[in-house]
Amino acid sequence: MLFRSREKKNTGLSDVPESAPCRLAPGHVAALSALVGEGNAHTDTYNRLRVGYGKTMADLMRLRYGIIENIPDLVLWPRDRADLRAVVDYCDEHGIPVYVYGGGSSVSRGVEAVKGGVTLDMRVHLKRVLAFDERNQTITVEAGMSGPELERILRGAPSELGASRAYTSGHLPQSFEYSVVGGWVVTRGAGQNSTYYGKIEDMVIAQDYVCPRGMDLKTRDFPAAANGPDVDQVMMGSEGTFGILYSATLKVRKYMPENTRRFSFIFKDWESAKDACREIMQGEFGFPSVFRLSDPEESDVALKLYGVEGTILDTLMSARGYRKGERCLMLGTADGEAGFSRHVKRMVKKICLSRGAMYTTGLVQKSWEHGRFRDPYMREDLQDYGIMIDTLECSVNWTNLESVHAGVREFCHSRPDTICMTHMSHFYPQGCNLYFIFIAKMDSLDEYLAYQRGILDGIQAHGATMSHHHGIGKAFAPWLEGDVGPEVMSLYKALKTHFDPKGIMNPGGTLALDLPDEQKRFMKK
Repeated sequence: MLFRSREKKNTGLSDVPESAPCRLAPGHVAALSALVGEGNAHTDTYNRLRVGYGKTMADLMRLRYGIIENIPDLVLWPRDRADLRAVVDYCDEHGIPVYVYGGGSSVSRGVEAVKGGVTLDMRVHLKRVLAFDERNQTITVEAGMSGPELERILRGAPSELGASRAYTSGHLPQSFEYSVVGGWVVTRGAGQNSTYYGKIEDMVIAQDYVCPRGMDLKTRDFPAAANGPDVDQVMMGSEGTFGILYSATLKVRKYMPENTRRFSFIFKDWESAKDACREIMQGEFGFPSVFRLSDPEESDVALKLYGVEGTILDTLMSARGYRKGERCLMLGTADGEAGFSRHVKRMVKKICLSRGAMYTTGLVQKSWEHGRFRDPYMREDLQDYGIMIDTLECSVNWTNLESVHAGVREFCHSRPDTICMTHMSHFYPQGCNLYFIFIAKMDSLDEYLAYQRGILDGIQAHGATMSHHHGIGKAFAPWLEGDVGPEVMSLYKALKTHFDPKGIMNPGGTLALDLPDEQKRFMKK
């Protein structure tokens, strides 16, 4: 029913029109262009548009329909830290808004230049290794360093960095192909192996920010300190509203793929699968690396995608009472030292079998790995036919997990012919995230935005956080104060006033810092 149409809709392949005038005074354009050097300043519509949108469905729909809005007047490609300092100083003096663009994988409308001004595209030049300390197991890179390039350098550390062995960051988000280190840090992102390696805030050990008022904020690379509140944690998640992240020092880990142990299990029902996950995370034997659990609706789709449906394994599952529409798929890996990874897998298997699960080998996990960065491309093809796919995610504890899962899915299914798949992919002893994927026949931007608002209302009303790793940006900002409370919002605003009294850094509602009261949403919990 959902995929009945075979006729392509608007594919959005028309040329970008030169119809977006630059509103920045010619004198400012000339001065800012001179600061970054020849060939590093752009006012054409194409270059401005390509840094104005991210990857949420609202962005993709607007691009298909030719809607040009919230783009900067000028795009600059800073060459080094001195360029950043000069541009921020000039914009601060003249009250020109400053936005930052990294890999463009934002799904929170975090990069939109709502008030025009200047966008700094960090990925062009600011992608160098600044330092590597093998004794400390740290690397310092500029904020525009991409995920693939960082991993290429670390895994090739003997030849690239003169190291004694290969390393990894351990940070592999689904946006890995296009996201950059700076984007990971300022949104508090998470990679698919976060249950073992941690989120990005667990990996960052020092940062260097260029802020307004001539302020340079640099932290030092110590593993821990008791020097008052942690400034690194204050700056992570600030999404460009306090200053521009120039570089980050990251912890690195030994790269030992030969020790990876893969596993997958099928459970008879959602309850036993959730209980197994909690027992694993509270088992005190170490954590898996990749660790995912799909609910029944997603499990049925996943078993198709991973080539299990229709096989002998599928027949065996059905024969043993693991029924479609009820069964749940768990998959994952154990990483680290060889004895550790073997032990983690052994303990995971023991717990799952005790909860009535069936071991379905590591081949299902391998199949997931094969498509882990490829699956999101399906939404572009499906949108050609008016099929919308998008995601929202949140953080829950074990106590409120089911209320959030059931409540959000109830709203998603209140719209006819809508699929709502859910999985957990980042786990802790105290809880996990919930990641909702909704699929519907929908090609109206207004309808999509209204539907997204309803899901966000449901997430807040049932007591989850508004984001686990996507950040807040401008899309989720209306719900932020209802999540963190007015006292915390007052603290955020005080920090904003300290760092950026003129309000030039990423203005337009990011983190709700300059969001009008009438746009805020407070849902009862």
